[in-house]
Amino acid sequence: MAKKRILLKLGSNTLTKETNHISRGKIEDIGMQIAALNDEYEFIIVSSGAIAAAKQFVKLDNNDKDVFIKQALASIGQPHLMRIYNENFKDLGLNTSQCLLSYSDFEKEQTKKNIVNTINVLVKNNYIPIINENDTVATDEIKFGDNDKLAALAAVLLKVDILIIATNTNGIYTKASISNPNPETIAIVNDLTILEKEIGESKSSHGTGGMQSKIEAAAIAKEANIETWIVNGLNDNFILNALKNEILFTKII
Repeated sequence: MAKKRILLKLGSNTLTKETNHISRGKIEDIGMQIAALNDEYEFIIVSSGAIAAAKQFVKLDNNDKDVFIKQALASIGQPHLMRIYNENFKDLGLNTSQCLLSYSDFEKEQTKKNIVNTINVLVKNNYIPIINENDTVATDEIKFGDNDKLAALAAVLLKVDILIIATNTNGIYTKASISNPNPETIAIVNDLTILEKEIGESKSSHGTGGMQSKIEAAAIAKEANIETWIVNGLNDNFILNALKNEILFTKII
């Protein structure tokens, strides 16, 4: 029986566990879950975190908010990020590969075919493609969405079954409960206009997205009949527990 395909989008807050450095423990946790699901699922990862990885090693003598400085940090951090993935996944018997894409790649038919063919070969040969925005030549991810849109476009192109967006909340909360100690998660939703009314404008501490960018990503996936799950990636075993429906998260169908 054919494996189901999951595209897992990992934001900076998940990968750093809301600290100032990439968490090897979190990447190991993700790898252990992928290894445990290897018989039933194949995974493609869209990963942020290059800028966060760079900040562990360097401090550039410029304004970190300047987009060109962020591009330089991403260039420095990307190989460090991939090394951390490779080292942790290799210990679990998992092979990794790097794929740098830009939004413009999704506008050209031949380029899209090349992406599909390359990634399908990688997956078939038991390599996990780790996709990131090519920040050196494109600034969209840095300025908008923290790779959420890139993940959705890749999910559609690669015909995945589920798009899992890992974030730092238990899905999307109702607006009325957002300030409560235990806010209420919206479990299942079909109408995205309902979610639009519930979300705020907040952005994550390390990422550049927010719930708005995640809903926009879900809308792209929904048009292709792909479910989007918004799951708390800070928790251990968040993929396994979401698949078993043992945790609170938002499922957009």
